[in-house]
Amino acid sequence: MRVAERIPALLRERPFRRYWTGQTVSLVGDQISLIAIPLAAVLVLGADAAEMGWLKTAELLPALLLNLPLGAWADRQARRRRAMIAADLGRAALLLTLPAAYLLDMLTLGQLYAVAFGVGALSVLFEACNVTLLVALVPTERYVQANSLVNGSRSMSWLAGPGAGGLLVQFLTAPFALLADALTYLVSAGYLARIKPVEPPPSPVTKGHFTEGLRWVLRTGSMRALFAASGTIQFFNYMFHTLFVLYATTELGLSAGVLGAVLGAGAVGGLIGAAAAGAVVRRFGVGPSIVFGFLGFTVPLLLIPLAEGPTPLVLGLLFTAEFVSCAAVMIVDIAAGSFQMALIPDAVRARVMGAFRTLNHGFRPVGALVGGLLGAAVGLRPTLWVATAGAVLAVLWLLPSPLPRMRELPAPAEEPVPAA
Repeated sequence: MRVAERIPALLRERPFRRYWTGQTVSLVGDQISLIAIPLAAVLVLGADAAEMGWLKTAELLPALLLNLPLGAWADRQARRRRAMIAADLGRAALLLTLPAAYLLDMLTLGQLYAVAFGVGALSVLFEACNVTLLVALVPTERYVQANSLVNGSRSMSWLAGPGAGGLLVQFLTAPFALLADALTYLVSAGYLARIKPVEPPPSPVTKGHFTEGLRWVLRTGSMRALFAASGTIQFFNYMFHTLFVLYATTELGLSAGVLGAVLGAGAVGGLIGAAAAGAVVRRFGVGPSIVFGFLGFTVPLLLIPLAEGPTPLVLGLLFTAEFVSCAAVMIVDIAAGSFQMALIPDAVRARVMGAFRTLNHGFRPVGALVGGLLGAAVGLRPTLWVATAGAVLAVLWLLPSPLPRMRELPAPAEEPVPAA
């Protein structure tokens, strides 16, 4: 009985447990792809900085183009779970084409770009439906716990995924490592097929239906500030991520296995951050936790371009940056995710999150492209300095807003949806 009491209440409920299990497995696979696809470009096809920028742009461009229309589409659907299953199956099929092409000696950068774009598009569809499905599974008073569990799984994926991905790349080559990610999507689809939550009814199509979510974000002060800060971080952080693998392998001389270990080490900090997030939010409030998380996420990354000298010193700086940054990003993700779940009404949830992701994630491909071009023009280390320093300044958007003074989760009626 004592052991059962230690299990979070949500994991004792079968529908949420199945949902969480599928997501956990899929997140581990995502981390394998995160390291395997860039390494396939660098090690197998010899991609340079500009080509790495185009690859990351292809992966992220669907967030800019599709979040808004797919959010509007998802709000009109009664069976969003089925669309999520189809997205999982489609992502698995796309990834399987890469090892097949490599086996036939037909793998090209063009195929990597196409698969990255296709997987990104299906991921946008999945997330557009996922935000409503999660709310259907969880009562309001357990939003923080649900986000802690999901983000704890994300931290576990950071721990297991990069290390496993690095080893798979080292022993199987990068394209064949992607077989593991394809399998995780099939597992996720299987678990989703075994739950049947009562989903919110579809929203009727009215005048302004397509743009209502965007207008809601722009008119809601706290969400507008959160968007501006997040968008700024996304732009600079994807300048950073586009070049990090190339920087670590060429200028710092790290092998695929060591790089996977460095990335995986940050997951330990992420696990601690996810475990502590609930206590942090209760102690300091949801708004201050978001501000603290933004600073804790960005400031440690300044150690990455600073890393040079003896190998132990370089590895120490990289491990420290990953550990602290990942711990803080869990706190901001859990606090901000719970804040958004509480504030956004069900009737426009997918549209609002679609608009938010369009404005927010839309900065990612731009940052990736700028990072690749700037890295080719001025060098990897100077570009990483620009990227990490710019991300730190994102917190300035939050300070004048109501967010730093919010201690409790808001009610949906706090900032009503404007009439269409």
